[in-house]
Amino acid sequence: MPPRTDKTTALRVAVLADSDTRWKWGALTARRLTEGSGGPAQRVEISGLLLRGRATPTPRQLAEVGDVGIGPDRVREVTAVEFLRTVREERYDVVVLALVGGGVQAMLHGLAALRLPARPVVVTGYVGVVYEKLADGLLLRHGADVVLANSRHDAERFRAVYAGVGADDSAVTEAALPFLGGEPYRPQDGRDTVVFAAQPSVPATRAERTYLLRRLVEHARLHPGREVLLKLRSKPGEHTTHIEELPYQRLVERVPGGPPPNFRLVYGHMGEVLDRADLLVTVSSTAALESLHRRVPTAVLTDLGVREALGNHHFIGSGLLTSWDHLDGGHRPEPAAAWLAGQGVAADGTYATAYDAARARVATLLAASRLPDLVPYYTPATAPGYLPGILARHHLAPDGHPLPGADRPRETGRVRGAVRDAVREAARGAYRQGVQRVAPVIRRMGEL
Repeated sequence: MPPRTDKTTALRVAVLADSDTRWKWGALTARRLTEGSGGPAQRVEISGLLLRGRATPTPRQLAEVGDVGIGPDRVREVTAVEFLRTVREERYDVVVLALVGGGVQAMLHGLAALRLPARPVVVTGYVGVVYEKLADGLLLRHGADVVLANSRHDAERFRAVYAGVGADDSAVTEAALPFLGGEPYRPQDGRDTVVFAAQPSVPATRAERTYLLRRLVEHARLHPGREVLLKLRSKPGEHTTHIEELPYQRLVERVPGGPPPNFRLVYGHMGEVLDRADLLVTVSSTAALESLHRRVPTAVLTDLGVREALGNHHFIGSGLLTSWDHLDGGHRPEPAAAWLAGQGVAADGTYATAYDAARARVATLLAASRLPDLVPYYTPATAPGYLPGILARHHLAPDGHPLPGADRPRETGRVRGAVRDAVREAARGAYRQGVQRVAPVIRRMGEL
């Protein structure tokens, strides 16, 4: 294999993602990390691999993510075992693991078990605000060469967790969210648009989601000259990073008298929606950080309390916490400068250099004659009651090797492939039907 620093050889990068938002994060992270790699003479080839599961993005979801610089011909769906086989055969230089924590841990052990003579640099991180399962998620990501933190605040917390358990914290590297961008906010005469960024799993209960929808509709009725948009992540039947059991689309159908004409549901790329927003309202969506980066007025709701379960506790000290009552009256929160400086939103124009440290670390690793073995914090010796279950979910044995039969090549041929795909889609449909229709009914029956 040619040296990684050989300018005549393309730098080969693979992104493995398990949902639409993680695909967006992983693909854009790969682009940020490889900008200028090896100088203008070296090509960069980025391939996309979608990990098969309940949240594997649909073609529509991939299209709505926007341009991430990877053509559809370079994106395909794989199982965990197929991914490991691909890494062994394709010999990538960099692998970006844009997965839930358990998936990252399984792939780290699987990659370590390959014992490649020249393994890829492994990068991972978080899609957005880290407001829950901090220790669990971080320790599941330990072992990667680079663990990206989206802000100075996160980098400090990440290092503290690793140091606190006696794990190496040198992989933690401060960067920023890779999908920030767009023109700074400028009010426009005649435009008055409020956008509510919905979240699939926050809040979780029907009563709380109905309350938020009711207040949004009432806000539209109170301000008939204002355009009120409910920005949705997915259509019914599609899954995102989190399961959505009570889609707002179904709740809107039950609004008494129907919503007013200045209220609309919108999909699409968040950046395009922010282009026309004069106020972004959310409970705790990462969209708030995108909005703050562009200096769009932003509000984080306290109507349902400030609670860890909602994630809005992350915004304590931000100056953004407010309620629908105040917003109805015309209040527009002002972000606290000190809080903003630590959140990686780079509203001060420093975004162009936010990935310098991460790029430098990846370049140093690529230039090494040989990378050290991957050594995650969790091993069969340190977590014998936890790790095997995580690996088994991805058909890997406790030593990281595929379980018997799991590495059998997939069936080929049009007929068998069509049957396999049809069965898989039927299974997905049944799962989504159970999550979105049957499960809520069972819960309601249990409450009688």
